[in-house]
Amino acid sequence: MNRDGRVDDNWALLYAQQLAIENKAPLLVCYNLEPGFLGGGYRQHAFKIKGLMEVEQALEKLEIPFFMVSGKQTEKDLEKFVNTNEIGAMVTDFFPLRHTRTWVEYLRKKLTIPLYGVDAHNIVPAWVVSDKQEYAARTIRPKLHRLLPEYLENFPKVKKQKHPYTKSIPTIDWDAILKDQTIDQEVTEVDWITPGSRAAKKAMKYFIKNNFAGYAENRNDPNNSGQSDLSPYLHYGHIAPQRAAWEIVKHVDKPINQILAADRNGAATKNDASAFLEELIIRRELSDNFCFYNSSYDASAGFPNWAQKTLLKHADDEREFIYSTEEFEQAETHDDLWNATQMQMVRTGKMHGYMRMYWAKKILQWTENPDDAMALAIYLNDKYELDGRDPNGYSGIAWSMGGVHDRPWFDREIFGTVRYMARSGCEKKFDVEAYTEKWTK
Repeated sequence: MNRDGRVDDNWALLYAQQLAIENKAPLLVCYNLEPGFLGGGYRQHAFKIKGLMEVEQALEKLEIPFFMVSGKQTEKDLEKFVNTNEIGAMVTDFFPLRHTRTWVEYLRKKLTIPLYGVDAHNIVPAWVVSDKQEYAARTIRPKLHRLLPEYLENFPKVKKQKHPYTKSIPTIDWDAILKDQTIDQEVTEVDWITPGSRAAKKAMKYFIKNNFAGYAENRNDPNNSGQSDLSPYLHYGHIAPQRAAWEIVKHVDKPINQILAADRNGAATKNDASAFLEELIIRRELSDNFCFYNSSYDASAGFPNWAQKTLLKHADDEREFIYSTEEFEQAETHDDLWNATQMQMVRTGKMHGYMRMYWAKKILQWTENPDDAMALAIYLNDKYELDGRDPNGYSGIAWSMGGVHDRPWFDREIFGTVRYMARSGCEKKFDVEAYTEKWTK
C-alpha cells in the first residue's frame, strides 16, 4: 500500500485478495513509510499516519494483518519484507511520480515472485487512457468520455480473509511514529479537516447535501466555501475518486454519458455535475498522464517546446521585483493579494485553485529564471499544502509557468507567449479586498 491509504473502494487491495483466495493463502498489507517523503513535514506526516491508523483497524476486522516498513531505503526494506515473510506475489498501487516508480523498478528487477501494478487512484487506469503524454484537456477528454461508461462502476467489498495469517504480527507504535523527530516539525497540523476514510466519506456526503448545488458557479470565487474540500483526502487515498464520481452520478440520477454530454468541449457550464466531474476526472487524470509520461514534470525541460523557446527569448527581460525564498515564504512581497494566497496556504494547508495559478505565475515573474521559479513553487507547495507532492501540483505549476496543457497567448515581457494573469483580472472575478483582508490580518 503506497498511494491509496484506505480499505474500502481499493482496486489494488481487491485484486490482492482475489489472488490470495485463488491460492488459498493469507493476505498481508504492508505500507512503506518514508519519513519526510518529497519534502513533506509534520503537517502531511500526521494527516497520513492518522489515516493509516484507521486502515489498521479496518483490516483487523477482516483478519488481514497490517505491517509497516519505514526508512530511507524503501525498496530494499520491501525486498527484505517479501523474503522474510515468504511472500508468493506482490500487488502495488500506481503512483506516477519518479521517486516512487524507482521503488517499483527496483523490486521488479530483484524479486523472483509475480509483481502486479494496479491503478487504484484513477477511474480509468493511466496506461489504458493513453499511451503517450496528452497535449491538453481537449485531447484526453474524449478518450475518458469514451471509456468512463465501462470503468465507472460501484465497488465490491473486501471480504473477511478465509485463510488468515497465523504468525505473530509486530505491534505498530503509532505514538512513536507520530512523534518521529526526524520529521520537520516547523509546519504544524491544521484543524479545519479531520484525516481518515471515515471523515472523507462524511465530507463527501456534506458536500453533496450542502455545496454541490451551485458548484459550477460558486467554485470560482475564493471567498465562497463552494469547493468540495476533498483534495487532501484524494491525495492520501482516504477516498477513491471513483467513489466520489459514483456518488455524484447517483445523486443527479442521470447516466454518466448524459452528464458528460453537457460539456463535450470543456466549455464553461452551469451544470454542477459536469463541472465537478471535469475537475475530479478529466483534469486530475490529465495530471497523472503528465507525470507518468513526462520525466521532467518538475523542471522547465518538461515544458512544451513553444514555451521553452518563448521563455528563453525573454530570459534577459528586466524584472521589476526579485524576491528571495525567505521573502516569498514569509509573504513579504509588494502585492497584498499574492501575500494573501501564500498566507492562506501557510495557515490552512490549502489554497483556492484559481489563486494557486495567480500565486505560481507571480513567482515566475519575480524570480530570475523559470527553473528557479519552478523549484521555489514546488518547495513552497510541497512544504505547506496538504495535497502537495502530487501530480496535480506539479502539472498545475507547469501549466502556470510553462504553458503545459495550454496554448500560446499574446507576447509580453518575461512570460513571452505563456498565459499571463494580472491582479486586475482577479478584481473582475471576486472581491479581492475581502480576500486580502481575511488572509493578511
